[in-house]
Parts: sequence; C-alpha cells; structure tokens
Amino acid sequence: MAKRGLSAPDSVSTSGGRCEEDWEYMKALLKRLLKPVKPWLESLVQREAWCAAGWASSAHRRLRSVQWGLPSVPEHFDHHIDLQHQWMRERNPPWVERGVFGGLALKPGGAMLERACGDGFNARNFYSLRCREVVACDFDPAAVNTARRKNSAPNVRFELADIRTAMPTGSPDNIVWDAAIEHFTSAEIEGVLREIKARLRPGGVVSGYTITAGAGGQKHLVHHEYEFTDKADLQRFLAPHFQRVTVFETVYPTRHNLYFWASDGTLPLDEDWPLAVRHRASGAP
Repeated sequence: MAKRGLSAPDSVSTSGGRCEEDWEYMKALLKRLLKPVKPWLESLVQREAWCAAGWASSAHRRLRSVQWGLPSVPEHFDHHIDLQHQWMRERNPPWVERGVFGGLALKPGGAMLERACGDGFNARNFYSLRCREVVACDFDPAAVNTARRKNSAPNVRFELADIRTAMPTGSPDNIVWDAAIEHFTSAEIEGVLREIKARLRPGGVVSGYTITAGAGGQKHLVHHEYEFTDKADLQRFLAPHFQRVTVFETVYPTRHNLYFWASDGTLPLDEDWPLAVRHRASGAP
C-alpha cells in the first residue's frame, strides 16, 4: 500500500498545472474580447502615458531648479533629471554616451571600480549587468546617499571614499573615472593615475569622460580644478602610465566632450579588439 504522504506532491502538481492552464485560457479569452477595442484602449493609455511623462518632467525640472538654483551648488548631478526631463527637452545625449563608451571597455563578468561615481546612475544602468561586481565610490556623502537610494542593484556596492587618500581595496579589471578627472589639480591627477596603474589587473582598462575648457578659460563649474584644452592635453596625462591610450571627442552646440580608454592591453576598437570584425576592400585607403 502506498504511503498517504507520497500522493500529495502529485496532487499539488496536478492542481498547479490546472491553474496554469486556466490562467492561459483566461488570458487568451481576454485578448479576444479586447481585440475589437484595441485602438480605443491604446489611445486611452497613450494619454495616460503623456500625462505621466509631463508630470514627471515637471517634477524633475523643479528638482533641478532647487538643487542647482539655490546655494550651494552640489558636487554631483542626479541623472534621473536627464532621464525624465532634460534629454527630451534639449536632445543632448552626452549623459548616455558616457555610460555606453565606458561600457565598451568592460571585461564581461569582471570586477569594476568606479571612482567619483556621483549619483550612481551609470554604475547601475550601464555597468552592473556586464560585471560580476561593481564597487562605486565618492567622497560626497550626499552623492553616496542618492546612489544608494535611487540606483541600488544586487551586485553594486556604494562606498564613501576620497580616491586621493583612501581608494577602495581590490584589483579590478576596469576602473571608470567618469566626469570627475576635471575636479582634481594636475598634481592630483598624476597621483591618482599612478594609483590606478598600480591597482589594475594586468590588461585592465581605465576609462572616463571629461569636458574641454570653456572659451577664455572660463570654468564650467566652480568645483573644477583642471579643465583640459583638447585631446592632446588629456593624452599627455595618460601616456606616461599606459602603453595604449585612445582619446576621442564628440562635439555638440553647447558641449565639447573628451572620452578616454587607457591600458597596457587591448582597447576598444583596436585592431586586435576581439569584439569587432573589420573589412577593408582591396585598394581602399
């Protein structure tokens, strides 16, 4: 005789299977019933989305006005303001470029350190899916609090640290120094780059972004210590420390951006970069 307890899992499994079948049947029935009114439903939800987007944009516009219109000016920018408000209004994509270009250099499944991470938007939304772990640090308690509150992820750890004196421990495959190198003096930049070189694993890549100096030497933010004049100016800081350096630019009506990758190993878009294939027709320049 079979023990009474052994039949329970089969019963539960059968019951669960029936529930799934019933649910699939109900979904199919609901789709058939709603199909004739799809245009009306789509119009209704489009209006809902339009209202929600307008409200979110207005709220983030007010947030920007409070954060940047009243003293004192913060050290970091909340990129949900870009996402919800500024991008659609200004059509200015550098805030997305930064995460995309930095992501090209990531070692899949590797360990990454982001220095001066600000609000943590890129750590969560551009780096965390491709890395085993991300440690992101900033010296500003307000930035770290924003990052933990708005941009947390299971494999992202935000730390309060001043990279000039107390960079988080470990030997990452990638170090990102994004929209922050200009916040340091030339002497501090040299010291941080020496520390980066010593800390990176063999073949590791440091990447980042900065903005060129304004016309007449006018600084873009009061917090900026050193703004680079052009690609060559940025390259001269990196070349003494790394065998391969790439600096490139994107130019928009209101911004002139510089991006960099540096390593003793392969860089994105190098001839031996394994993530790309190339073809050049015979006789092509």
